[in-house]
Amino acid sequence: MPHTDPSRTPDPSRTPDPSRGRVPRAPAPGEGERARIEASLTAPGAPFAVERAEHGPLVYAHGPRTLREFVETTWAFGEQPFLVSGERVCTYGEFFAAASALAVRLSETYGLCPGDRAVVAMRNHPEWQIAFWAAQLAGLIAVPLNSWWTEGEFAPVLDDCEPRVLLVDGEQLGKVEAWGRKAGARFVVFHHDGGLPEGGERYSDLPEPDPYAAPPDVEVRPEDDATIIYTSGTTGRPKGAVATHLAQAGAALNPRYQAAVSALGRGVIPGQGPVPVTLMTFPFFHVAAFTSLYSAMSAGGTLVLMPKWDAEEALRLIREHGVTHYAGVPATALQLLAAADRAGDALEGLRGLNTGGAAAPPALVAGITARYGERVEPRNGYGLTETSGGVLANFGDAYRAHPESVGTPTPVTEVRIAGPAGEELPEGEAGELWLRGQSLVRGYWRDEAATGAAFTGGWFRTGDLAVVRDGRVAVVDRIKDLVIRGGENVYCVEVEGVLHDHPDVEDAAVFGLPHPVLGEEVAAVVRVRPSSAVTPEALREHVGRSLAAFKVPARVRVTEEPLPRNPTGKLLKRELRDAFPGRPE
Repeated sequence: MPHTDPSRTPDPSRTPDPSRGRVPRAPAPGEGERARIEASLTAPGAPFAVERAEHGPLVYAHGPRTLREFVETTWAFGEQPFLVSGERVCTYGEFFAAASALAVRLSETYGLCPGDRAVVAMRNHPEWQIAFWAAQLAGLIAVPLNSWWTEGEFAPVLDDCEPRVLLVDGEQLGKVEAWGRKAGARFVVFHHDGGLPEGGERYSDLPEPDPYAAPPDVEVRPEDDATIIYTSGTTGRPKGAVATHLAQAGAALNPRYQAAVSALGRGVIPGQGPVPVTLMTFPFFHVAAFTSLYSAMSAGGTLVLMPKWDAEEALRLIREHGVTHYAGVPATALQLLAAADRAGDALEGLRGLNTGGAAAPPALVAGITARYGERVEPRNGYGLTETSGGVLANFGDAYRAHPESVGTPTPVTEVRIAGPAGEELPEGEAGELWLRGQSLVRGYWRDEAATGAAFTGGWFRTGDLAVVRDGRVAVVDRIKDLVIRGGENVYCVEVEGVLHDHPDVEDAAVFGLPHPVLGEEVAAVVRVRPSSAVTPEALREHVGRSLAAFKVPARVRVTEEPLPRNPTGKLLKRELRDAFPGRPE
């Protein structure tokens, strides 16, 4: 169950109103018990009671108000394993001592102050978590960056957030070193035996953490910024979504609420029984990883890490470590199930299979049910960088009955289906999905224009087309020009811009095509100059020199014909997509 503070009493001026945190709904047949469970968890005085904050959104009445407060409770798990990576096991006690020691160094030795930015860029090493939480304990703003980016993709983001310290592994050092030298930033480098830039230290050279030492004595307030997580907009320019500590604290409680509903629905008392052991396949910089991370830390659970996705290796890790829960994008879930079928592995210890980061095909839940019956609980949901993780969830029998849905909102998340003028549409009618709640970001870093365009009266305009039926939300399309390839966002205009940089390219259109495993793959139609000899592979290589591999179009069609546009000059991508050679029906 979540941490509570008995000394905190709700402000009577903020009247608890649990019903306003959800889409108004009448329970569908068979859902009466779930509605009763949800009401018992969110009633005044209950663990997940809500109240309306003075600035508008609903917030949890109890529980942590900052990430520092949240992580400080994990020391109580002591010798329980937290992070498993290869042969290494890092307990909660070891983790908290290491994070506290690094926080002290950042604060007292480096002289960093609350509000300074700290970039975290590395693969899924245990040290990623030590670095991130050290920043929180020191009152810094953690900036997790995509470790798949190239140097050219890192540079503009570093210019934007201006970090004073770069917490990176050896693999990322070369991508950020030039920027850090020029800016005079400090470096802490993990998993690196080579040379260091001026002002750099190897983490392995630092003194052993004192298990009894406290984190630095700094004040961290709920309204202070906790994280900046970058997400590209439709212009292709990365935007830094800024979440306060109160927002991230709400994000930490959201999965605990969903876990409590799930447990009670199965006749289990939340917090009792074995702690969860989760196979973590999301990269830590991905917002979907935070949902699994917060859920594990709240319960004293274990995260089993994978340096690189491999379905057969995942099967081995599940067996070796007694994994009870899987978390990943639908693509890797499908690969895991296929590998289990080939190996004749019944995944006997698995109790939950959770997908996120991309739309899950409805056939996924049917396949889980066909193989494992009700033993393995399927779960999917919906969340964005701007919501600090999952805020809608669909699991168990409700997911089996409604596989097209992303579920229902958490108690502190309000849903609105809006028409073109922002008017609220009636249930069953498709419109833009708007969200409001505790875990939403406050806006975009140093970008008032983007913030104003995305937020209206406290509501975030997701750009997704959705419909609500019986309180369940289904996302039916995307308004934004976005391809989600295996959980990673690919913004078409960014790829088009790189294609246009090729001397033989006159025009380019990038879009997504259905893919049976990844959900979508990136495709491009490129108009080249007459008599050009450039090949599709050469264009793919050109894109790969500037952008991460997942953004490179898997399929490219070259033509000398003009691309179809409407009278205003907008590319008619639907026509290109429908006519693409070999497109799946």
